[in-house]
Amino acid sequence: MKLSPYLEANRLEAGCDEVGRGCLCGPVVAAAVILPNDFANEIINDSKKLSKGNRERLISEIKDKSIAWAVAEASVEEIDQINILNASFLAMNRAIEALKTDPEHLLIDGNKFKNNLNIPYDCIIKGDGKYASIAAASILAKVHRDNLMAEYAKEYPGYGWEKNAGYPTRQHRQGILELGPTPIHRKSFKLLPDQLEIGF
Repeated sequence: MKLSPYLEANRLEAGCDEVGRGCLCGPVVAAAVILPNDFANEIINDSKKLSKGNRERLISEIKDKSIAWAVAEASVEEIDQINILNASFLAMNRAIEALKTDPEHLLIDGNKFKNNLNIPYDCIIKGDGKYASIAAASILAKVHRDNLMAEYAKEYPGYGWEKNAGYPTRQHRQGILELGPTPIHRKSFKLLPDQLEIGF
């Protein structure tokens, strides 16, 4: 199914999405993308529905053809301090503020949003499977975060982050059990199902 190029024609709409809310470690990453009304690509979709190869192929096209794009993070410390939902909003706000062109309207993936940007917005549930700009943002955010976690995996081997990107897989939790938590694990998250003898 081809995604819609815009919610309303002839206005600067920034699609915005985040990646990494459900991870046990690492930052939450958000991206914002303003696409031209005539942007068209047959394979662009929710980043989770695309192969790694397709995501990486789309990156350069999104960056080349977009009116503006930006990627931003909220740190592990911020996640632990203000909770993951508010940290997700913070990363989204940072991405939107980093755009070189000011959007007239925001398309936010999900059912809620908080901002202090004074820009009107629509929250769109599963928006990354409906609007090209949100899908583009999800792709930028995911590729950025996956690459970041692959780098962290070299520093902290044994958790499988190069494959699981910090999500709570069996390998990741086995690593926590055997090696303990790292400095980039989220202290406010339940790292193991029964909190087996780990501490910070």
